[in-house]
Amino acid sequence: MFAVYAAEPNPESPLDALRVGDRPEPDVPDGWVAVNVRAASLNMHDLWTLRGVGIKADRFPMILGCDGAGVLADGTEVVVHSVIGDTSYGDETLDPKRSLLTEKHQGTFADTVVVPARNVLPKPKSLSFADAACMGTAWLTAYRMLFSRSGLRPGQTMLVQGASGGVATALVALGKAAGVRVWVTGRTEEKRALAVSLGADDAFETGARLPERVDAVFETVGKATWAHSMRSLKPGGAIVVSGSTSGPDANADLQRLFFMQLRVIGSTMGNRDELADLLSFCDLKGLRPAIGTELPMTEAKDGFEQMLAGETAGKIVFTRGAA
Repeated sequence: MFAVYAAEPNPESPLDALRVGDRPEPDVPDGWVAVNVRAASLNMHDLWTLRGVGIKADRFPMILGCDGAGVLADGTEVVVHSVIGDTSYGDETLDPKRSLLTEKHQGTFADTVVVPARNVLPKPKSLSFADAACMGTAWLTAYRMLFSRSGLRPGQTMLVQGASGGVATALVALGKAAGVRVWVTGRTEEKRALAVSLGADDAFETGARLPERVDAVFETVGKATWAHSMRSLKPGGAIVVSGSTSGPDANADLQRLFFMQLRVIGSTMGNRDELADLLSFCDLKGLRPAIGTELPMTEAKDGFEQMLAGETAGKIVFTRGAA
């Protein structure tokens, strides 16, 4: 079958490990289902996989792609949930042995992906396959950060660091729909304008002094924005962290942390129930992801090059025709 995959780990030049071509048809174990993929979205996680981060060397070649939407053998249109874990924890994201697609199991950038039966959810008719393919990582991460972890209430103010990535654009849309005042930072005028077009109430240059302090900051950047995030919080406010794309070795500023009684809250992906609620929320509110680039899966390398260069303006989606 056709697939986009990592041939081997390449920490220094990840795109040199990228391949577009044939891979063996997958087996379907008992309790698992095969999804004919119609669309899949690109995440930073896929670049980390190409570098060999979070995956053992003996698991290559690995088909890339955490997110996807497609069709089951009976014609049911579904969205793929990429977290595979022990359900006895109640919340599979708390299972220390959990994994995402592309870490232990082959991913969605292919004609077919095979996942546990519980890891597919019905796709709302109001969402296209491309829309639905953005939900399972970026939008689910944003949903959990905002609704399950932050404690924000309608009428309060949130700051999103970094204006144009998949999680950031999802946070803008979800926060606005939930009645929260949404501020963002962005490195360029174009990125800030994108955030405002998606519903942000105001946008500021990276590191700029804000008109007032905020109730919560949403962090996926890390080292480059951490000090600004700490300074931007009201006493008792929270930083919700789901990533550190600029590096994890941020100055914690512990004196400010304890004196201002700030909270630092970790958040990783989301569980199946949260994905179901997210899909319902998007259906109810008419929310759609910001898709900056849509390409046929055969041209996946172009999408990877855009992400590696930081040229994202919303999600990058790869599409595949019906089998």
